[in-house]
Amino acid sequence: MSVTLDANVLLYASDEGSPFHERARRFLEGVAAGPGIVYLFWPTLVAYLRVATHPAVFDRPLPPERAQANVESLVSLPHVQTPGEQERFWDVYRRVSDDVGARGNLVPDAHLVSLMIQNGVRTIWTHDRDFRKFTGIEVHDPFE
Repeated sequence: MSVTLDANVLLYASDEGSPFHERARRFLEGVAAGPGIVYLFWPTLVAYLRVATHPAVFDRPLPPERAQANVESLVSLPHVQTPGEQERFWDVYRRVSDDVGARGNLVPDAHLVSLMIQNGVRTIWTHDRDFRKFTGIEVHDPFE
């Protein structure tokens, strides 16, 4: 079975000041060890880069080169896939978005769920409870 990760798991693994840091780091090490297929969608990776390097979010944001190296270390693994939107994505997005009335912060979540559906990914690991609003996916919190 394939899974995906939300950006918050990646961010907690990078943020040494987070109370979730050690658990996120260990969880990510387990994912990186394989062998299960992991889908890392580009919106998740770009969100990680945006937040991890943002000086208004962290007292000590990561330098862009370090954040990019973190992404590279994941996407270069043989069991990690990085697909994007496929044909008819808009139809899937509209259905997912309409089901939850996506607006504001739910818009990128609906985008990610639509990518999951298009790529046959059923499970997301995230600390974001908003994903529980979507049907057709399984949401697991690595910190519970």
